[in-house]
Amino acid sequence: MSPECKIEENRRNCGCTYMSCDKRGKCCDCLKSHWRNKELPGCLFPPEIERTYDRSLRTFINYWKDKV
Repeated sequence: MSPECKIEENRRNCGCTYMSCDKRGKCCDCLKSHWRNKELPGCLFPPEIERTYDRSLRTFINYWKDKV
């Protein structure tokens, strides 16, 4: 069984504010692209952090460390 990418559904649920990204809705490509830069995709951040475009691991950890 091969997984199917649900691009349109992903786009509707995507929290990224960079609307012109060619990877929008293509989660595998998005994750691979960000990870190459030691970042995480915007969908893993709350809106107020995502809007800063700081997708660094440090920002992710600093935000979430006291929330779980």
